[in-house]
Formats: sequence, structure tokens, C-alpha cells
Amino acid sequence: MLTDRQVFITGGAGFIGSAVANRLLESNSVTLFDNLHRGTFHNSNVANHPHVRLIRGDILDVATLASSIANHDIIIHCAAIAGIDSVARNPVSTMATNMMGSANVLKAAMETTDAAAILCFSTSEVFGPHAEQVDESSPAIIGPPGEPRWTYAAGKLAEEHLALAYHHQYGLPVVVLRPFNIYGPGQVGEGAIRNFVSQALANENIVLHGGGTQVRSWCFVDDMVEAAIRAASMPSAIGKTFNIGNANTAVSIRELAELIVNLSNSRSIILDGPATVADIQFRSPCTDLARELLGFEALVGLDEGLCCTIGHAKQET
Repeated sequence: MLTDRQVFITGGAGFIGSAVANRLLESNSVTLFDNLHRGTFHNSNVANHPHVRLIRGDILDVATLASSIANHDIIIHCAAIAGIDSVARNPVSTMATNMMGSANVLKAAMETTDAAAILCFSTSEVFGPHAEQVDESSPAIIGPPGEPRWTYAAGKLAEEHLALAYHHQYGLPVVVLRPFNIYGPGQVGEGAIRNFVSQALANENIVLHGGGTQVRSWCFVDDMVEAAIRAASMPSAIGKTFNIGNANTAVSIRELAELIVNLSNSRSIILDGPATVADIQFRSPCTDLARELLGFEALVGLDEGLCCTIGHAKQET
């Protein structure tokens, strides 16, 4: 749906950013802006493509960001610090990157581009510890200040407010996406599926925290990419927020671990560990608005997505 565009992706070397780039690169010119802290870029199909340019930079570096983003048609802002362990270790950096870095992206986009769409990736964590079939109008609930885990959600919620404020005050063509538990081949970081697959393939014990009763809905990365491209293509999406996920894949963490062990033909044993602080008990989206305005429907079932993820992981081991 996007052709002959100049696309700028912050966090473009990351899991979702590089997946979006991979879908766009044949028909568009794509600039990836990333500090390469995690960087799946060099292990993806985009690494040596002639339509792709990589700029090593940080969204907290205002001058480099502004000069790099200038004159692009589509801005996709994926850059963030994420992952429970990373956030807990680096709450100050998390807030700075996710809040002030996002402010830099929005300001640079307004001052140096005439973009048709600016996608800002938020998070389902803005709904707090219990989010069952939440829609876009459901209240945002941030955990108590002082608990490092919630700095991620707080920074992302600030990004949402600022992005929509830019739209209301200046007419900036922003769209906010709230991903719900994205997974798939090439995932980096600290996601449950990535960890469980790695442990299952190594026949290591899998330790569940808090009894494994926490429920999540899981969305395959290809579905997330489809939603992002649709949101960047459709004028009707401008100024709106969309939940993006797959409400049909809700399982407990224990059920997820058991499924991964079975699909991997693993000898891993699932064990109970201590509860974690500030965990999320339930997370499942209502995606009616994305269906109505974007024509988006998550298509990849959990078994299919896990088999694809496990198969890719086997090839890399």
C-alpha cells in the first residue's frame, strides 16, 4: 500500500522496525535510524538491500536526528527501551528515551518534513495490570511511582499524549499504535516466547513466576507489520489510536510454556518460581476500531506462529 515513499524508521534495526522495513524495501526507499544497542539489522534480509540506508544514531541526539529525518514522507517511530529486566535496571534511561526521545522525534518531524503520516508505537502496558478486552477509550492506568517496571508505560503514555497534542495543536499527521505482545522469528530482548523457545530447544528447565496464571494474547509479527503499513497508508487513521493484537490467542503463561515445549519436542521441565513485582495479570485487546477503520484482522494463529518462530530459532542454533 506504500510505494515510492521515503520512509524513516527509528529503532529500524530492532525486531519490529526491521520487520516493517523488510515489507517496504522493494517499493520504497527506507532509512533506518538506530543506535544498534540490540540490532537485528545485520541478521535480517534488509542488511544489504540497495533501497536501505542505515544511520547509526540516538533519538536523544537532537542534531543528528533532525538532519537524518529531514525530507522523509513517512515516519515510523519504533525506538524505545523495552523489556522488563532492561527497564528495571535502567528506569532513568527508559524514561528519557521513551519520553524525551519521542518528543525529539515529533519536533524534528514537524520542523524538517512534510510527512504524510507519523506512526508512534506505544504499548499495551498503558492499561495497567489488568487489561481484559480493553478498547482505545479504556482508561490508561499506570502503576505506582517508584516501581521501576512502570517507567516504560509512563514514558510511552507521555509519548501518546504529546503525539496527539501535536496533531490537535499543529495538525501533525500522527497515528498511535498500541501493540499487544508481539512475537516472531528474529525477536530480540526479553520476551516470554523468545525465552521459552530458547530454553525449550536447549532442553533447559523453564521457570514460571507467579504460578504462570497470567494471561496474554499473542500477536505474530507479520500481523503487526500489516497493521502498521495500513495505518501509515490511510488518511482516516490520522489523529487516532489503535489497539493492535490478536484477541483469539489468549492463553496463560503456563499454557504457553507447555505449548512451546510440545511443539519443540523438548525435554524441558516447567517449574514454579517466585512471583515478580508489579506483574500484569491479564492482557487482551479489543481491536474493533482497527478492523473498522484499517480493515485489519490478525490472521496468524498461535500454533502457526509458534511453529514458525521455533523453526527459525532451530536454524540459528
